[in-house]
Amino acid sequence: MASRSKAGGKSRATTQGTTARSRKGAVAAAPKREHGRGKGAAQSAAPPTESAREKTTRPVGPVVDPLPPGRRPDGRILFGRTVTLERVDPALHARDLFDASHDGRDPEGTLWTYMAFGPWSGFAAFEAWLQAFAADRELCTYSIVPRASRKPAGMASYMNMRPAAGVMEIGNIWLAPRLQRTREATESIFLLMRHAFEDLGCRRLEWKCDALNAPSRAAAERFGFTFEGIFRKHMIVKGRSRDTAWFSIIDEEWPRLRAGFLAWLADDNFDAEGRQKRALTACFPENELRTESAKHA
Repeated sequence: MASRSKAGGKSRATTQGTTARSRKGAVAAAPKREHGRGKGAAQSAAPPTESAREKTTRPVGPVVDPLPPGRRPDGRILFGRTVTLERVDPALHARDLFDASHDGRDPEGTLWTYMAFGPWSGFAAFEAWLQAFAADRELCTYSIVPRASRKPAGMASYMNMRPAAGVMEIGNIWLAPRLQRTREATESIFLLMRHAFEDLGCRRLEWKCDALNAPSRAAAERFGFTFEGIFRKHMIVKGRSRDTAWFSIIDEEWPRLRAGFLAWLADDNFDAEGRQKRALTACFPENELRTESAKHA
């Protein structure tokens, strides 16, 4: 009886020990199996990746193909019918530029009111400024030279250039009083625009000015730029706060504007005294159609 009892006890103990060890093993193994199941469950239930979600639910811009050529202006001469744009050369242009802007037609110096530079105390000060300005590698600055006089009478720059994005600005524009509101003045802007879009592969051309500069804002709209808004407290110029008005033309708009400029610049759009017959804005294709429709209304 005792033997059977001991045997039975041993058997039961062995069975209990085995069961305990099995249970212990099961408990020890459980986290691994749970971990494995948790990871698998996480993988199967995971939401789409950010990029996949963006593709399916978020609007994105069109693919740019081909990319912009990434060209910067090289300062080549830009030839027009009435004007030539030459890379500014202080040794050749300083005296004529100073004389043109100080010819007595602007005694109050209003030409420089909204510019970041000027006026100057005399030619020496202007020449020193022009030498430093012309050496700025972030700019490509041209002298505007009417063919009739062959003397520079204004300046303009390519600036804020981002060739990889196909973006640049034309700015630092000033025209001597005798050049303002002339065929040469308009053609000089056309030459800068054409070079940017047709030679440099520009996608976006910008025009910025002091928001209070009504003549510059009107000029931008006349040339076909689209007003985009005001950057408040954008700059400090000559110690004063400046809000900046932003305008732009994009490459899709250029063919229409180009046609309008060419129509306006044509010889048959001017009378014997050089007065325009049609305004520039009336020469842009869609405006031309509106004008014709109005005549027959």
